[in-house]
Amino acid sequence: MLTLNFTQWARSGRWVSFVMLLLLQVALWLGIDNSWAKPLLLAHLGLFLMWQPLWNREVKLSWISSVSIIAICLTALLWLNWWVLAFWVSGLFALVGGRVFAFYPRWQRISHLWVMTYLLAVLLLYITPELFKLQGFDTTARVLLDIGLPVLLIVLAFIPVEREHIDSEQAVDFVYVVLLFMLIALLILGSLAFMTLAHVGYFEAVLRSVFVLAIALFVLGVLWNPHMGFSGLRTGFSRYVLSIGTPLEEWLKQISLTAQQEHDPAPFLHRAMQHLSKMPWLAGIAWQADEGHGTLGVAGEYRVQLDDDDLTLTLFTQQAISPAVLMHMRLLVHVLGHFYQAKRREQQLREMTRQQTIHEAGARITHDLKNMLQSLFALTSVAQHDPAKAQPILQNQLPVLTQRIELLLAKLKAPSEAAEEIQIPLITWWVSIKQRHQHRDVEWQFEGAGTPLNS
Repeated sequence: MLTLNFTQWARSGRWVSFVMLLLLQVALWLGIDNSWAKPLLLAHLGLFLMWQPLWNREVKLSWISSVSIIAICLTALLWLNWWVLAFWVSGLFALVGGRVFAFYPRWQRISHLWVMTYLLAVLLLYITPELFKLQGFDTTARVLLDIGLPVLLIVLAFIPVEREHIDSEQAVDFVYVVLLFMLIALLILGSLAFMTLAHVGYFEAVLRSVFVLAIALFVLGVLWNPHMGFSGLRTGFSRYVLSIGTPLEEWLKQISLTAQQEHDPAPFLHRAMQHLSKMPWLAGIAWQADEGHGTLGVAGEYRVQLDDDDLTLTLFTQQAISPAVLMHMRLLVHVLGHFYQAKRREQQLREMTRQQTIHEAGARITHDLKNMLQSLFALTSVAQHDPAKAQPILQNQLPVLTQRIELLLAKLKAPSEAAEEIQIPLITWWVSIKQRHQHRDVEWQFEGAGTPLNS
């Protein structure tokens, strides 16, 4: 939601970058030889540590990292010169540019692009002329510094504020950072080369350098994308930039092989975790799922918890988890969760098939029991009404009933084989059918390839 409310602006990270640039502006206005320049730049560095996108703000730095940062800052301030400022402003320009590609909301992009414009103006209009002692440029640079550059900062303060996404607050594309730093270095050195070799003024040299860089980027953009049968530079470059490394490729092969070998979710999950724990940047791993839980390795200083449906993974590392590594982790967990959920669905399908087989076998057994009871009912009816006639019928039918009971018991012992076809003699089946329906007024006769079966 866009707003110019001062409270929301103060609570956002915009004020840190604004004050940081304001202190840099005042230090440049006073000059590096002024006694207030170094304290202002020291405060500028402190605000940079609050704004910086390299470390998570909630992570506590180790004493080695803290001492290293303090030593670098003090060294830069003690040997402060225009080369140090040029390197520092170029690095800030590259860092801000690296964040531009991580933000999708429009006003956040505009804000970072405006900061890049200010830093580029400071570098080209003030630091570079002082760095190379350009003659006749001091007056123009002073006017632009005193009037034009503060106007850029004032406009930055009034750009609407948007809430930053939690995943993009610490997002930096280091490839773009390196490319932008190299481009700004080429722009400055190219301008110096044109001034020295072509004997032209500074502004004309800058325009020539920009023109040459624009042509080079245009040609690179044309060669980058595939067209007219040319595969493009992107295909070859992606092998080195987009590939996360051999351990990932090997893990994908192992998890695919494990998915083919293991049919149950629990053994598959345990073997997959064993393969995942062998990643070089992982110190340990813990997982919790409906099919079980476990731990491998050791609990590192840093941890991240990732979920995929009912699967919860906690990954431990010895180093701070950067955004790139976090994206890598999410990819691995997503792939693992996909295979795990597929195994669970396979298990549920097998269980449903087993239950269906049991129900079908039970239905057939129930039907056979019903037929046997009907046959026994017919025999008992005959025995009650005509005992003399029932004696030979019982002698003929009892063996048939015994055989049918044996078949029924065989089904009960092996219900999984109930779906198989059971072979019985034709005369046995014919007699059982006649006895089952003998109370009905039906004339029975069978005509087939052999001798007719008559009662």
